[in-house]
Amino acid sequence: MCRPNDHEARRATPEDEICRFAPFDCASFDSASFDSAQDRPDRSPSPTLPQRGRGQSNFGRGLAAILVSFALIAGAEEGVRDYPAQQVAPHTYVIHGPLGYPSVENQGFMNNPAFVVTPQGVVVIDPGSSVQAGRMVLRQIRAVTDRPVTHVFNTHVHGDHWLGNHAIGEVFPQAAILGHPEMIRQAKAGAAEQWLYFMERATQGFTQGTRAVIPDRPVGEGDSLAIDGLHFRIYAPGKAHSGTDIMIALREDSVLFAGDNLLYKRFGQLKDGTFQGGIAALDFAAGLGMKHYVPGHGPSGGVEIVHAYKNYLSILYAETQRLYETGIADYEMKEEIVAKLAAYHDWANFKDEVGRHINQAYTEVEADL
Repeated sequence: MCRPNDHEARRATPEDEICRFAPFDCASFDSASFDSAQDRPDRSPSPTLPQRGRGQSNFGRGLAAILVSFALIAGAEEGVRDYPAQQVAPHTYVIHGPLGYPSVENQGFMNNPAFVVTPQGVVVIDPGSSVQAGRMVLRQIRAVTDRPVTHVFNTHVHGDHWLGNHAIGEVFPQAAILGHPEMIRQAKAGAAEQWLYFMERATQGFTQGTRAVIPDRPVGEGDSLAIDGLHFRIYAPGKAHSGTDIMIALREDSVLFAGDNLLYKRFGQLKDGTFQGGIAALDFAAGLGMKHYVPGHGPSGGVEIVHAYKNYLSILYAETQRLYETGIADYEMKEEIVAKLAAYHDWANFKDEVGRHINQAYTEVEADL
């Protein structure tokens, strides 16, 4: 039986399609300025770069890499400001982005790019939200090592994590870029172009010039890669955060790169996943017994950060389920649930997201009846 809630049904608009892929609710943006991404005169008709490493001579690729490398140094003041990498394990470094939503103030950079230095090269995880962010990531890598980037993992389809692929491709066109098959499908089906427009809009044009370099190598549950003597294992939880997720475990460093299946000290949207899938993914992650967990957003830590985020999802879902049985609507239960979540009131975006999370949990509870 359907019950009333505080979200009235309405006909979808073109802007809804953009917002469907957003990492947060973009209702606060001025809809009067909205244009379809496909109709914008300043947008390249193709969201993807040409096949990397083809159609160029070795000399041409080398010269391009040198010129871009100089640009990374000379243009640092014009790009995303530097966020120094923190070493969290012998081979592993994390660039912890600021909390909050993409904005003019943070230049659209707010995820946690990471990189692993192997004996022969560098493996990058989620190089950021734009070509500008990706270039900043490359500067931090260069501060640690001069080895080439050989592989890039993208943890899911949300573009704040992977549009920085563009910068990697500029300098290292032969690098393999890996992602979940469903991420690749969605990106090619329109998510890439919509994320390009969304990030440009959120930053008032700062990310303009970014192009989408979609992963060219699918990886999924149980895949293992040995890269220069280091061993990476892929886990692909069900519909946890987005339905396109991978988590990457690095055996030698006892590190799990969890993507947005794990958040700490910061909340984001959950509309592309499910509460039960998210809770199951976190239970699985904790059960791996890793020493280090790298969330998609927020500080890295031990298993305690996994428990912290799981407890939030579990409390909110269980309370919504309990109050649903009393017959009240989602907006009527918000005050009581928020009180039960006092430990999370200081997490970034709590006030913005908790109501939407309750609405989603309510919908899931109703669907399970």
